[in-house]
Amino acid sequence: MNSTDRQYDTIMARCRALFKDKTLDYGTSWRVLRSPSLTDQLYIKALRIRTVEVADKAQVNESIEDGFIALVNYALMGIIQVSEGFADNADMDARTALQKYDKAAEETRELMQRKDHDYGEAWRTMRIGSFTDIILQKIMRTKTIENNGGKTIVSEGIKANYQDIVNYALFALIRLSEEKDVQEGEN
Repeated sequence: MNSTDRQYDTIMARCRALFKDKTLDYGTSWRVLRSPSLTDQLYIKALRIRTVEVADKAQVNESIEDGFIALVNYALMGIIQVSEGFADNADMDARTALQKYDKAAEETRELMQRKDHDYGEAWRTMRIGSFTDIILQKIMRTKTIENNGGKTIVSEGIKANYQDIVNYALFALIRLSEEKDVQEGEN
């Protein structure tokens, strides 16, 4: 297993643990969200990250890392919703939700590995703010597809954009953890 795979798995485990704990707290209330509502939630989280990056100051006790973790989890919920459709209530037990989360996460990880091979880990040279901007772009693309009734001519669909959001957010989290390790090593 290469370094990217190990780092990816470590960060994904943090995201999964939070998803599991929140599912135990709230159940699967997110099942009532239609795709556009999840996309709007992703937009809110990504825009907050960018606002904090630009202002270099947060007034709410949520770190940029927390925001990227939220992006991972909401986008994985989105992938589940694209596959399952929305529900009128919290119709899924925590065990089933976690199984579907794991399946969506594994498919997204496999996509990352294929793209990472072809792109040669170009993401490692990117700045954190670029991840945020690209995620915002993916969200805007998703909104356009949703506004067009899910139809595309030549572009990838909603699920593919959600998967890209997961992967870019995970890449940002890897880079942030590397920067933190460097800073701690200097102290």
